Amino acid sequence: MTMPEPLPETPDLQGAYPRLTEPQIEALAAQGEHRITRAGDVLFREGEEAYDFFIILAGTIANIANYGTDEQQVISVHGPRRFLGELSLLVDQPAFYTALVIEAGAVLAVPRDRLRELVANDQTIGDVLLRAYFLRRAMLIGQGAGFRILGSCYSPDTQRLREFAARNRLPHRFLDLEQNPEGEALLRQLGISPQETPVVIWCGREVLRNPTNADLARLIGIEMSAAPAARCDLLIVGAGPAGLAAAVYAASEGMATELLDAVATGGQAGTSSRIENYLGFPSGVSGAELSERAVLQAKKFGVMMRVPTEVTELQQEGGQYTVRLEGDEPITARTVLIATGARYRRLDVSRLEEFEGTSIYYAATLQEARWCMGDPVAVVGGGNSAAQAALFLAEHVPCVHLVVRSDDLAADMSRYLADRIEHARRIEVALHTEVRELLGDRALEGLVVKDNRTGQRRRIEARALFVFIGARPRTSWLAGQVTLDEDGFIVTGAEDPTFRRAVGRRPLALETNLPGVFAAGDVRGGSIKRVAAAVGEGAMAARLVHEHLNWGVPMTVGRANADRPMSAGGTS
Repeated sequence: MTMPEPLPETPDLQGAYPRLTEPQIEALAAQGEHRITRAGDVLFREGEEAYDFFIILAGTIANIANYGTDEQQVISVHGPRRFLGELSLLVDQPAFYTALVIEAGAVLAVPRDRLRELVANDQTIGDVLLRAYFLRRAMLIGQGAGFRILGSCYSPDTQRLREFAARNRLPHRFLDLEQNPEGEALLRQLGISPQETPVVIWCGREVLRNPTNADLARLIGIEMSAAPAARCDLLIVGAGPAGLAAAVYAASEGMATELLDAVATGGQAGTSSRIENYLGFPSGVSGAELSERAVLQAKKFGVMMRVPTEVTELQQEGGQYTVRLEGDEPITARTVLIATGARYRRLDVSRLEEFEGTSIYYAATLQEARWCMGDPVAVVGGGNSAAQAALFLAEHVPCVHLVVRSDDLAADMSRYLADRIEHARRIEVALHTEVRELLGDRALEGLVVKDNRTGQRRRIEARALFVFIGARPRTSWLAGQVTLDEDGFIVTGAEDPTFRRAVGRRPLALETNLPGVFAAGDVRGGSIKRVAAAVGEGAMAARLVHEHLNWGVPMTVGRANADRPMSAGGTS
């Protein structure tokens, strides 16, 4: 394969490609080794799972997507004192591009495990790397690096794979068979019929025909845990803010902790483009970054993760609990935290299912924005999630129609968001209005909305519809095991005679009717539907789990519990 000609160094974009200082390089040098590089050397390849962290000491190195194929693409070029890699280096994911030496020189190679220790313990180096790696991941997603999804934009399975990739913040490129001749030619080349689509291609050679989400995760090596335990102290179901917070606090206290999620870490918060009212982030933070930082913290303390994993049943057996998983061995746990959150409600309008696979979304991330680029869209809802989605989408599309049922924009959303929306020139607000019809042939073309004051109906042009109209708790898998309120949310802390007879006390604040089974976050009845509140409940749940396991013994930070026979790993 012909090497690229010498290229100018990629400029630093908002801190994505900083240069390390000499003291920082010296600190890293103590953990690695110097290597001489020659033009044409490959430091790591796309798909490689355990590559090192490299600092360029001399010479030039290019990051190349699809290296060795006809679709080869130079992602970035770097010189001395810059470092390679991106978020995958820290979260056990494979490389999404190849690092090729363009001009001979030298590098400092630091093993991945040692790098993680430095990031966790050296704030100066850790902050520089984390900021750069979060920015690089966002740029990779925008550049279409990583694996490819070939399918029809009208296919629900294609949409499912695209949403899975978006929720897990995975770089990929979508080739629409309806509009891209290149995709059809590639299918013929691979000998794949249209009936076998969607297709995922990884590293230019590995191909999956209409894979499940779990199949895709295995193909590209993003399963979050390679060797999970069959038993643990605390099993957390749901990896949103509440689940992640509980995992960090429980594992840091020495509990053997496992964390499961059916789709991705971050929950609904992970799909938020910008959270502006979270304590400690005055300029806001994306849900993706907040989630990735929490995942890194959880891994630091030894949390075992399984994502994606579908939970099907909870059973009480001999004072412990068994959680059954779809297609996997069950897990036995001393305690369980249910943090499955809630999914957005669906519109009560005809033809909804027809468009859900192609034009209707329940999250607004960079990926969805890319899919809608250049087209008008509509957002339905009057809460903070709808407001954040509208403001974010307005940065990428020509017009956002915000359809709100209430008469006052600030009735259900924070005042600062309402003020920003009122001054956003690309957002058109329709108050006291509801969606009545969905228009279009194979994909959405527009909406018919009704003014509830006047009864007047009109058409809104929209090629995509984003729905944020409240939430329904994810509790169907519990099958009557825990008490739910009339809306399906989990009841916690309530007086229960059966519970008192069984354990001699009333349930703890976040405890369900089952001793040792807790609930936190949006799935819990009476919870405040805010990210910070979910994080607080997760931390509180970890404290209450400790109290349940050690009734009458107060928890102290850094104290290991002597009668905790199952605990393994973690930092106490």
